[in-house]
Amino acid sequence: MKIYNTLTRKKEEFVPVKPGKVGMYVCGPTVYNFIHIGNARPMIIFDTVRRYFEYKGYDVNYVSNFTDVDDKIIKKANEEGVTATEIAERYIKECKKDMADLNIKPATHQPRATEEIGGMIEMIQKLIEKGHAYEVNGTVYFKTRSFKDYGKLSKKNIDDLEAGHRQIKVTGEEGKKDPLDFVLWKPKKEGEIAWDSPWGEGRPGWHIECSEMSKKYIGDTIDIHAGGEDLIFPHHENEIAQSEACNDEKFANYWMHNGFLNIDNKKMSKSAGNFFTVREIGEKYPLQVIRFFMLSAHYRTPLNFSDKLVESAQTGLERILNAVDLCREMAQSRPEGEMTQEDQKHFAEVEKLVKKFEAAMEDDFNTADAVSAIFEIVRESNSTVKDGTAAYAKKVLNVLETLCGVLGIITERKEEILDAEIEKLIEERQQARKDKNFARADEIRDQLLEQGIILKDTREGVKWSRA
Repeated sequence: MKIYNTLTRKKEEFVPVKPGKVGMYVCGPTVYNFIHIGNARPMIIFDTVRRYFEYKGYDVNYVSNFTDVDDKIIKKANEEGVTATEIAERYIKECKKDMADLNIKPATHQPRATEEIGGMIEMIQKLIEKGHAYEVNGTVYFKTRSFKDYGKLSKKNIDDLEAGHRQIKVTGEEGKKDPLDFVLWKPKKEGEIAWDSPWGEGRPGWHIECSEMSKKYIGDTIDIHAGGEDLIFPHHENEIAQSEACNDEKFANYWMHNGFLNIDNKKMSKSAGNFFTVREIGEKYPLQVIRFFMLSAHYRTPLNFSDKLVESAQTGLERILNAVDLCREMAQSRPEGEMTQEDQKHFAEVEKLVKKFEAAMEDDFNTADAVSAIFEIVRESNSTVKDGTAAYAKKVLNVLETLCGVLGIITERKEEILDAEIEKLIEERQQARKDKNFARADEIRDQLLEQGIILKDTREGVKWSRA
């Protein structure tokens, strides 16, 4: 199995720290709002990487954090007049719902930064003791030049970085010994959540959080560290510096980064009006379609999100699900008994395509080619399963379900009702009530309830919500 390592800029054979085990850390979201469609790409990709390792028999320790203390969370809390903890709790719950709807497996460990403060303080103290950090008026900085390999992940030259920082003056950072030094601990400001520390009340900097949590839940050296390419610098670069300076061990053996997601060939941003949350996209398309769409391109390439491309993915996914349905039908209706020679010949072709799927996944998790292999199995299946035995249909069905499972694609059909359909049914119900056709009105209400849609009649009209 080969993985493209951002650190070396080449594909490398995967050799785990411990045979048969994989320790994988994926940077999680900062929970101050609903996750957006850009957040969903690394979640889906690295969940699929995890699933493939498990398919190959590895014991995977998959750690993905929640950053639940941050300037954005505090700002949102102040705007709403609630605590930062309330904001974080609300959006962790919403994030978990969106992840479940995208069929992302819960992480082995999902630590929250606020629950790991003690370990972060210990790590900072150790860095100070080793001469890699210093304190100024309650702020602790990492001494960037004390780590000789700084820039090795992003390939940035430290002297070029210094030249770029020379004219930058940041309020409250006058005590820095070097413009490149970054914050490990910051003092409390009025109205902010804070913890006691040897340097006074305050809270950790962003970078130290992931270093401490990966160390605690995986170890000093982890197999794979992953995230979006926007995290390479400064976040992952700073993680390497503080972790290796603290632990005197290599921090991560393989670095995986996914490419950006664009919307209609433009960078996603609120100002451009093309910023969409997963929840908003889910009102338009079933989220299984979004997952399938995300896997239709190699994870390192930029991916363009557009209605046309998503609708094409929806058609492709439908082809696969139809093939699964046909296999199920044939498994129940075709004659029982052993596979015939003809069946065995056809299944040998299917097995070749399984190898093709595995080869694609083992070449830096090329899900685009893996999906192509599944489409070839669908073609083979559609042309042979109607004439085969039930045993053959069952074996092909098992292959399709297994490979779709590796990609996190659910093959059991669950009709997902979209907002437009809900509104249409509500209109029909209202008309039925006007026509005094109460039986039909009740039927529509019950139909929606079966699909998790709750109606509430109010003076302002009918309000609905998903259960």
